[in-house]
Amino acid sequence: MISGGDPKTGEAGYVAMEVVTGTLAGKHGSFALQHSATMSAGGHKMTIVVVPGSGTGELKGISGTFVIEIAGGQHSYEFEYSLAE
Repeated sequence: MISGGDPKTGEAGYVAMEVVTGTLAGKHGSFALQHSATMSAGGHKMTIVVVPGSGTGELKGISGTFVIEIAGGQHSYEFEYSLAE
């Protein structure tokens, strides 16, 4: 993860790569997630996507998006994905 800006004033951004390994829908393998986010007085924007071509094993060909919702100091997650046929 690499970040910049001043989060104490509410203005910052980050980029990150994350490797996920495990079982999804009964299929085992791994894939990478690419994060990009900014925050400012005007709001925040976050994009997290499955890196194309990063799927391994039975997850080869996976695509999708990952959303982190933050409400009341709590994080929740939503992962929408497609697996290759």
